[in-house]
Amino acid sequence: MIFRKIASNRTAEAIIAQLEGLVLEGVLRVGDRLPAERELAARMDVSRPVLREALKDMEDRNLIEARHGGGTYIANVIGTVFSDAIVSIIHRHPKALADYFEFRRDLEGLTAAHAANRATDIDRQILTRIFNQMKKYYETGSLDQEIEADIEFHMAIGEASHNMMLLHTLRSCYKLLVDGVFYSRKSLYGMQGVQEIVFKQHQAIYDAIMNGDSVSARNAAVDHIAYVELTLSRAEKQDKRASFSQMRLEQMDLREKPRRRSIASSPANPETSNSNN
Repeated sequence: MIFRKIASNRTAEAIIAQLEGLVLEGVLRVGDRLPAERELAARMDVSRPVLREALKDMEDRNLIEARHGGGTYIANVIGTVFSDAIVSIIHRHPKALADYFEFRRDLEGLTAAHAANRATDIDRQILTRIFNQMKKYYETGSLDQEIEADIEFHMAIGEASHNMMLLHTLRSCYKLLVDGVFYSRKSLYGMQGVQEIVFKQHQAIYDAIMNGDSVSARNAAVDHIAYVELTLSRAEKQDKRASFSQMRLEQMDLREKPRRRSIASSPANPETSNSNN
């Protein structure tokens, strides 16, 4: 049970501290539903008025949200690394993508290294469960589910790092990916041969963390992000080449149209006409 009985000092502050800790440690995620008031009060061994006071405080601070007739949920406390204004600028400046990947290489490498050093047995169970799901989706060609498992895998590594700042920074970064701000993971996975290579890279990260090898975990994570960056760069160049090739073909057709109309409307060759007579 994730909600613990409060042994002493059964105040609203003690309830708030426990719930905030569960959010910070990644136990409670955005959109998770809290138990009903009566059940939660019983689990934490507090009175319902005191619990109500604590929940009201958290709602006022936008940490939870009460949905009419639908219970109480963890609010969107993650957000994104950037404001909407900055995101709109990022779309127009390709260098931002390169800087994003540089940031991701450092972040993912450090997170994987910490996870290799700090993961508990339960963390390893969670990672194994997610990795096995990802493997099943990869082997059955379930692309959408594999992409979802991919994100969950990286999130679980963040949780296994046991660093709150790394965890929530990663979650914020992955929200940008889910929203398609920097690139489409579905497009990435759809490229020839990429799905197999990415799966093998995930396996290398997983194996290193399971073995407690922080150096290999860091290197595998950095290599993975570098590969994604390189693959997307190549795909972008190929798309541009294809686009210009298509333009040249269309322009060629435009140039040939007057020529074809001229030939079609010109009188028959005199010599050909005389020979026919």
